[in-house]
Amino acid sequence: MVLFRRLLGDVLRARRMQRGMTLREVSAEARVSLGYISEIERGQKEASSELLASLCTALDAPLSEVLQEVSLAVAIEEAALVATPISVNVRTTPG
Repeated sequence: MVLFRRLLGDVLRARRMQRGMTLREVSAEARVSLGYISEIERGQKEASSELLASLCTALDAPLSEVLQEVSLAVAIEEAALVATPISVNVRTTPG
C-alpha cells in the first residue's frame, strides 16, 4: 500500500535538506512546532492544507511543485506494486 503521508514527508525533507535548512529554521519560519514537522517528515502525521502551505512557504517551494513530486513518487510506488507477467518456456522431451 502506498502511503501518501510518507511520500509527502520524504519530499518535504529532501526540499529542506536541499535548502540547507534545519528543522528548527523551518519551524520558526512556518510557525509550526519542530516536533510536528519532524513527525510529518517521518510520515507519522498528516499535514493539513494550511500547514502544508506554511511549510512550502518556509521552504520557498511552490505547493504545486511539491505535490507534483509527491504524485510522481506515488506513481513510481504504484507501478512497483503491479505484478509483472513472466513468460516461461516449457520444453517437452520426447518420450
